Amino acid sequence: MDRWVGKVAVVTGASSGIGQNIAQELAERGMTVVGVARRAELVEELAKKLSGSKGKLHALKADIGNEEDVVKAFEWIRKNIGSVHVLVNNAGIAPYTFLSKLERSDYKKIRGCFDVNVMGLIMCSNEAIKLMKEKGIDDGHIFNVNSVAGHYIGNMPGFFPYTASKFAVTVITEGLRRELAEAKSKIRVTSVSPGLVDTNIGAPSGIPNFEEMVANAPCLKSEDITRSLIHALTAPPDVQIAEIMVRPVGEQF
Repeated sequence: MDRWVGKVAVVTGASSGIGQNIAQELAERGMTVVGVARRAELVEELAKKLSGSKGKLHALKADIGNEEDVVKAFEWIRKNIGSVHVLVNNAGIAPYTFLSKLERSDYKKIRGCFDVNVMGLIMCSNEAIKLMKEKGIDDGHIFNVNSVAGHYIGNMPGFFPYTASKFAVTVITEGLRRELAEAKSKIRVTSVSPGLVDTNIGAPSGIPNFEEMVANAPCLKSEDITRSLIHALTAPPDVQIAEIMVRPVGEQF
């Protein structure tokens, strides 16, 4: 991590789960981290706990699914932090809805899923790349926290909208990598696709018996995903680890 010490990382969805753990680890390893979240007060609490760390964590309130919020967030970063070297697109939601049984009220859930999981990722990546170019940074790194659901259509009724959003992330990640390669850019792009992770993403989604499912299934911890991200981040500058799939031992879907 030596070459990243003092550099700037932006982590979306940093208030809990995987995003919180990544933000904490990067700050402890010496990076200046901007933790973006709707619940910025939770990032602020973590920042206080990390006040003696090698790096520093800043809390920034924004809804990644909102275009105006994203633009304002990166403008704040430009004015107050100066640049961005690493972007972690982690923010995501997983609505539990059945495509054949939708009420009109469910349309908003699905639209929100794509606004955050897909458009939020696209907008943050674009704003980060623009800022990297503005500051002459050509060796940055973009991480998209994907899912095994972005690679396989499993037998998971109720999760097909989420699966569709993550399939989009798979295509967008590879498309971005190809565009940057064609432009002779050294900015690296990595998709990290976890299996089931013990986080609170399922709690607000209305998934029946979610806590029981997590308790009885092979499950990853947030720090398992962070370790995989660090592995890709610390690879030599001329090595691009484009895809990482992380599954708990025994996972069957």
